[in-house]
Amino acid sequence: MIAGVVLAAGQGRRFGADKRQARLADGRSLLEASLQAFAGRLPQLAAVLGDDDDFGLALCARLGVRPLACRLNRAGIGHSLACGAAWALALPDCEGLVLGLADMPLVRPHTISQLASALRHGRPVLPCHQGRPGHPRGLPASCLPRLLDLDGDVGAREVVDWGRALRLELDDPGVLLDVDTPDDLLRLA
Repeated sequence: MIAGVVLAAGQGRRFGADKRQARLADGRSLLEASLQAFAGRLPQLAAVLGDDDDFGLALCARLGVRPLACRLNRAGIGHSLACGAAWALALPDCEGLVLGLADMPLVRPHTISQLASALRHGRPVLPCHQGRPGHPRGLPASCLPRLLDLDGDVGAREVVDWGRALRLELDDPGVLLDVDTPDDLLRLA
């Protein structure tokens, strides 16, 4: 079984506010659109949230997504990765994890399915569009224990050899489009 985790506990410092609540042209929040790409594509889906995140908890309840409280979310992405990996490792028969980001609302749902299928090869999976690597990324279960000790702003690149990953070329420009600033959000329209 391939599970999914969306990292949604960041602070959005460059955006200047909780960017996950920013609205897209279709009226959905950034986080809602990011989670909906995963919904129904994987048998288990969780979102890593800050431990005081009423917005995220309400959205998870509405979409049927398992919320994972990360009490150290303000200390950096490493803690969120460790939280998501621990959850996935506790799932029975988990073969891998599709790891997404809450600020990438244009990833196509079919991309999630393709990443999950590619994980069956047992290697990390790096989605690419026109040769450029993006997100979400696929991690086989064998990589997950290495994420458990991450902390601070240390990401998966520190423990996963993406140079040996299966490069999955996709017709999905959404794997390259993230929202870090209000101007990024305007460019999506």
